[in-house]
Amino acid sequence: MAIPESQLETWSHQGAVTTAKNTYASIKANLQSADASYAEKDTQPYLQGSYGNDTNIYGDSDVDVVFQLNSTFHRNLDRLPPDQVEAYRRAFSDASYHFSDFRQDVATHLQAKFGYQQVISGNKSLKLIGTSGRLAADIIVCCQYRDYQWFRGLHDQRYDEGIYFKTSDGHEIVNYPKRHLANCSAKHQSTGNCFKPTVRILKNMRSYMVDQKIIGSDLAPSYFIEGMLYNVPDDQYNGDFSSTFCNCVNWLVKTDRSKFVCPSGKHSLFGSSSVQWDDARCAQFLDALVNLWNRW
Repeated sequence: MAIPESQLETWSHQGAVTTAKNTYASIKANLQSADASYAEKDTQPYLQGSYGNDTNIYGDSDVDVVFQLNSTFHRNLDRLPPDQVEAYRRAFSDASYHFSDFRQDVATHLQAKFGYQQVISGNKSLKLIGTSGRLAADIIVCCQYRDYQWFRGLHDQRYDEGIYFKTSDGHEIVNYPKRHLANCSAKHQSTGNCFKPTVRILKNMRSYMVDQKIIGSDLAPSYFIEGMLYNVPDDQYNGDFSSTFCNCVNWLVKTDRSKFVCPSGKHSLFGSSSVQWDDARCAQFLDALVNLWNRW
């Protein structure tokens, strides 16, 4: 037996969009309100995660929002030769407004706007409680991060832009959400608009297997499903959903996954860090997908 094309078609559909857009619009307006203590700083809110990448499914609830401070940034100069490091140090002075200041100011501002009980400070994000007309949201407060390729002066520099933040328990996190979204959109186009529906199919299959207690809820986070499929060659996305599913999963089972990269292209998909997946867990998820397909 195999999962019918009609079921895969249903699973390919995007989840609720309007409520997510309204939630983001409300958060964005409040983050950027003129009475915020940081209003004169260079800041930028944007969506990340499934709603930002159009891979949300029915049942996805939290809207992931990044609120990025650009006027204070962290940087990596490791790729620069000594003369360019020196040029960089001459061009910039140390910031007086730090990540910890920004996060506290944003938390205080949002609590004033939405209510103290509605905004909870989590380890990585500020969590906005959902209501009947608003989805819950995770708001990542961060500074811009610059991974420099070269720096010959303020008008001759290049860097990969990411985000930097520190968790409540002291861990420093660097990620590249803009690159992730841009590369996933390019992948979607290069696969004839098949990439994102395929991500949604696998996410729905994951949810089904979690509901049926076939797998644990933490086995295959959405970010890693997206990253796994990002590494599948474009030519495997062809034909109907059944063909695409079989092509992609068969390729993933047989290939050497050790060189997979995350969609941002900045680090390996598999490893031991907090932003990487364990390959054994990936293999377990793939086995579960194959078994579900064969036993449907």
